[in-house]
Amino acid sequence: MDQLIDILLHVVLLNMVKILILTNVVLLLVAYTVWLERKAIAWMQNRNGPNRVGWQGLLQPIADGAKFILKEDLLPPGVNKPLFIMAPLIAVALGLTPLAMIPFGGNVTFPWFDHSLTTFKSITIPMQITDVNVAVILILAITSVGVYGISLAGWSSNSKYSLLGSLRACAQMISYELSLGLSLVGVLMVSGSLSLRTIVEHQDGGAWHWNLLRGGFQILGFFLYLTASYAETNRIPFDLPEAETELVAGYHTEYSAMKFAMFFMAEYANMFTASSIATLLFLGGWHAPYAGYLVNGQIAEPVQDLAWFGAKMFCLIFLYIWIRGTLPRFRYDQLMNFGWKVLLPLSLANIIITGGVLAFHWAK
Repeated sequence: MDQLIDILLHVVLLNMVKILILTNVVLLLVAYTVWLERKAIAWMQNRNGPNRVGWQGLLQPIADGAKFILKEDLLPPGVNKPLFIMAPLIAVALGLTPLAMIPFGGNVTFPWFDHSLTTFKSITIPMQITDVNVAVILILAITSVGVYGISLAGWSSNSKYSLLGSLRACAQMISYELSLGLSLVGVLMVSGSLSLRTIVEHQDGGAWHWNLLRGGFQILGFFLYLTASYAETNRIPFDLPEAETELVAGYHTEYSAMKFAMFFMAEYANMFTASSIATLLFLGGWHAPYAGYLVNGQIAEPVQDLAWFGAKMFCLIFLYIWIRGTLPRFRYDQLMNFGWKVLLPLSLANIIITGGVLAFHWAK
């Protein structure tokens, strides 16, 4: 009985706490990433950006959230009501779920109570909700299903603009999902594992041990993954599913209030997932560019892990923003040709080159 209580306390309650913390942190980061994007693009275009609500517009995300909550939630005539309501929920759920498998650092040790609820003892837990030994495949599977939210939104809206946007999203996902998965195969071949934590542990020892720089193997794979991830998250220059000049707002044309905001939440959650995968598989995860820690200790080491992981993710998120402020949107034929005639052959070439280099290394 005591063991059962320990399991409930240490597994169920602890995971619920981690889920609650992660969900709130991600939603807060989504709000302020929108602020950062608006502000950064304004600077690139020699404008001020949000600067009315709070200092430098820092309270603008709170005002926007209140606006979405208080706005009237319209239901256009002719929509398929159950699917129309379900679509943004599916998009958000499938956008947040992969983050449960992302390790944000090593292990953290802190006091925790036992089954008697009176005695404290030390407990060491990973900075991750759940560690799946095939996390790479599972995350790719979940993110590929995420297009169902967009598809249902476009079909259930009873609007030609929404339907065209959802059809574009499906075709784009099929075209770039293949290149996205193949761009990661080289890393999996080098690491010999599908576990994100194991892959990161193999990159310990400084920047030269990262998969991006280790022997120069995966520089091509890294840029192929970034390009395909921009297309998978429907970001400029691959935002054809919501091209304003052609489709009003694409698949979410008929949405308003919080349902409209939920599609934005799903998009930015997918950006976080894509940036996290790039950080873990190519950039050493939470490991610093130098070997070891600057300061050792039960508190100092997890803080440094989070700081390095966050810094790498920030750089990748800022790259999303920078590209949006720099590049124009593709034509649809250009988007398809680029996916099938450029990214896919290069992804296959990366696998062949990596396999050849590994075979040569093992032969020695």
